[in-house]
Amino acid sequence: MKHYNKRNFTLNQSIGFTLAKARNLVTAEIDSALKDHGITSQQMGILLSLNRGLASTPFELSTLLGIDTGLMTRMLDKLEDRDLLKRSRSDEDRRIFNLALTARGQELADKIPEVVPPVLNNRLRNFSSEEFKEFRRLLEKFIEC
Repeated sequence: MKHYNKRNFTLNQSIGFTLAKARNLVTAEIDSALKDHGITSQQMGILLSLNRGLASTPFELSTLLGIDTGLMTRMLDKLEDRDLLKRSRSDEDRRIFNLALTARGQELADKIPEVVPPVLNNRLRNFSSEEFKEFRRLLEKFIEC
């Protein structure tokens, strides 16, 4: 089914505009909550991904988080400079760098689940349990297209 055409398409009615606005809002709120920990929401994604074993290389992180490789390299440089992660060359393929959290990075990653859920819960405060489940389901359906 086609939901948009050139007659009914307007910026403020576009689902893309609404998703971008929602993302920017949540990102700003999470960035604010993480400010005292010295990281951004994007850096949080890297730390949590490494902490939970979802990725172990820059390429895997870029793919998982939807971040271009140039920006990923710069963020990894910053996190490494702050002693939150370390890079080591792969024994199998010297072109690949494996990533691991340092003790400091692990400690920070462990704090994130205390900081971010209140931000998300505040944003979702007017959603019932059923609405929250449906919202997640619809977002997943949208992503899968």
